[in-house]
Amino acid sequence: MAKKERFEKIYSQGTVDVMQIWRDTETGVNYVFHKQGYAGGMTPLLDKDGKFVVTLSESN
Repeated sequence: MAKKERFEKIYSQGTVDVMQIWRDTETGVNYVFHKQGYAGGMTPLLDKDGKFVVTLSESN
């Protein structure tokens, strides 16, 4: 039986200057990941009211 991954990549753009959106499969919270060269960082994605963006999976 395959282990379910905690995070899934739901959006990606760029190859050197990378911007991605990842979803926590347990909570549904979306995160923005940005990488440029050797530096990178991840932070929760917030809506216009400052609340977490939550996306439920199709299997929930």
